[in-house]
Amino acid sequence: MVTYAATLDVPRHIVVHLSRLLAVHRRRLNTPRGSRVLGTFRQAVMVLRWFRERGCVHCLARDAGVSQATGYRYLHEAIDVLAAQAPDLHEVLNRCREEGMSHVILDGMLIESDRLTGTRDNGNDLWFSQKHKSFGGNVQFLAAPDGTPLWVSDAEPGSTPDITAARLHVLPALYKAAADGLPTLADKGYIGAGIGVHVPVRRPKGKSEQALDADTRTTNTLIRDLRALGERTAAELKERWRTLKRVTLSPSRIGDIARAALALNCHWK
Repeated sequence: MVTYAATLDVPRHIVVHLSRLLAVHRRRLNTPRGSRVLGTFRQAVMVLRWFRERGCVHCLARDAGVSQATGYRYLHEAIDVLAAQAPDLHEVLNRCREEGMSHVILDGMLIESDRLTGTRDNGNDLWFSQKHKSFGGNVQFLAAPDGTPLWVSDAEPGSTPDITAARLHVLPALYKAAADGLPTLADKGYIGAGIGVHVPVRRPKGKSEQALDADTRTTNTLIRDLRALGERTAAELKERWRTLKRVTLSPSRIGDIARAALALNCHWK
């Protein structure tokens, strides 16, 4: 048996923040003092290792000195606590207007998963994305003009198109925001989203970009350029919280995990 020391590459104030949230949660449950195997700080370290390293829960539980079942229970508890801290959509849009943002950026990302279930009416797998050729959940997100992640939605099965997922989770709120002076920029996957959601004009099938008039091409270029920084939002979340690259828990937890990662990201300095 070989032992070694390791360093968790997360700012200490994030570990302390999560530890305090867990302590509040335990007090709310009237958990007797000393009845848990791990204190809140060590539980926070185990959970943050899972978010950062995408490690197996069995190994993390072993390192923490708890059983695998207890490790899963502690992990799910922390995910719920963090997801409850994620920003609310309407609060985010109100804050964007108050801060004078020119627009927000809407996009979707596939969070892959290896534990899937369910089929569509046509017999195809409900969680398989033809666009990405992979299994997972479709999560919608909003980003600030500088690419800062602002909000993430609950997850829909990977077979759900972006425009459908957006109609379920975010478009009604974006219509009101647009009426109040905060438009949304999106890619061609959101064509037909409605008023206030600006997308590039699709060129005629079989035609080159030059088939569009000069004004339309200019508009398309402006939208693509303004959206460029927002494109890095999904990459930032997945690279910083690597568990989002492939979730090994139930796919029903993908939305909660994404919101938990966003809540952690809001405290990263």
